[in-house]
Amino acid sequence: MPDKFNTISSPSEGIYKDKGSKFLSFAIPVKDEEAIKDILETYRKKYHDARHVCYAYMLGEERNDFRANDDGEPSGTAGRPILGQINSFELTNILIIVVRYFGGILLGTGGLVTAYKEAAADAIRNAKIIEKTIVLPLSIHFSYELMSEVSRLIKEFDLKITDQKFEIACDMTFAIPKSIFENVKDRFKNIYGIEII
Repeated sequence: MPDKFNTISSPSEGIYKDKGSKFLSFAIPVKDEEAIKDILETYRKKYHDARHVCYAYMLGEERNDFRANDDGEPSGTAGRPILGQINSFELTNILIIVVRYFGGILLGTGGLVTAYKEAAADAIRNAKIIEKTIVLPLSIHFSYELMSEVSRLIKEFDLKITDQKFEIACDMTFAIPKSIFENVKDRFKNIYGIEII
């Protein structure tokens, strides 16, 4: 199971020009469709005088939640080339918007595909691409006597503790990389007296 994915750290911009038409591109890190709707609304208002506001996005670590929108351009000439660039760079949790100002000369379907592809690529090239690790939370409950065994596993797997409480008994929560999650969970389960909560 892969436990890493690529995204961008912060919004970036790009531009492509052809025969008087201007294609302004914006790459924005996103987490969910709700955020995407709000961002699209903002950009449509901001660039209300533009001919087209096309976009594509990819969500989720598995990269299987995506959409492409041509916003009135001929089918497949805008959203799909933008999505193609997201795929080329193997990114996720990203929205790319390309705003087109028409220059008076038709570009044809080939020209449009190139323009949207290049505009999207420019925004990505201007972004900082970062690698993130997919982590899953695991919480355990145990008595103080088991602290040395718990510490041994923390050291062995280099676990990151995200929360801990020491009262009559101990509670700990870890952020565990997806690829080793089941293994770590089983190892904790096999220690008598440790409860997975």
